[in-house]
Amino acid sequence: MGEQRAAAGGDAAGRDAKEAAARVGVVVRELHAIGDFQQVYRLFDDIWHFSPGDPPVTLELMITFAHAGGYVAAAYQDDVMVGASVGFRAAERTLHSHVTGARAGRGIGYALKLHQRAWCREHGLDRISWTFDPLVRRNARFNLAKLGARPEAYVESFYGTMTDAINQGDESDRLVTVWDLAGPPADTPPPPYTVGLGVEDERPVRGRADGPVVLVATPHDIETLRRRDPGAAKAWRLAVRDVLGGLMREGGRVVGFTDAGAYVVATRGAGGPALGA
Repeated sequence: MGEQRAAAGGDAAGRDAKEAAARVGVVVRELHAIGDFQQVYRLFDDIWHFSPGDPPVTLELMITFAHAGGYVAAAYQDDVMVGASVGFRAAERTLHSHVTGARAGRGIGYALKLHQRAWCREHGLDRISWTFDPLVRRNARFNLAKLGARPEAYVESFYGTMTDAINQGDESDRLVTVWDLAGPPADTPPPPYTVGLGVEDERPVRGRADGPVVLVATPHDIETLRRRDPGAAKAWRLAVRDVLGGLMREGGRVVGFTDAGAYVVATRGAGGPALGA
């Protein structure tokens, strides 16, 4: 019976992936040829503008991952590569999605993630993990609200110093995030809530983090803010690190992301003593 349910889940995931790709006019497929991996490298360079010695993934690693049973796939629109994703198998029946990037265009990233999910179900994997910058609001909304993934840890300076055009000048704090492919995440706890971190004039404003449900705001567009006002961007990094990272270190769980751009954190106060900020 368990095998039948797994097969049914895999079939449904495959259908969802094909439908998502068709809606945005792309075809997603696995890659195995060196020429394809070279195209992925160039695509990622166009997206991140990384320095020659600091790519998000090297050509050699893509070849190795694909050869060793990992995941390397790309989305094509009219035979032009418009997105790609690279991952490797990890512990606990998990695929770790190391890097995913797509050209601007609604739905390409979603089509890639659903293809990744279908691939995992076909290969007997139950989870996909990845990291993302907690300050990038659009990624948080996509990962938490659209996919239903959930952060499991806040890690300071995960990649050390990064030199690409998007991350340069900032520290590489990341949320380690897991997408459980077996079912949807738990429901978001309802209000009342406290605002642990708000926003005023594009800057973070500390509040209270002593309730059972705490909201932690994010900047509207951290990438633009880094270029226009590095001081404000630095203030956001430190504030989110302190409030969101602090709550998670003390047992808080990120259970959602609001339309206004705030993390919803259920603290131990949801069923026990409240956490302090």
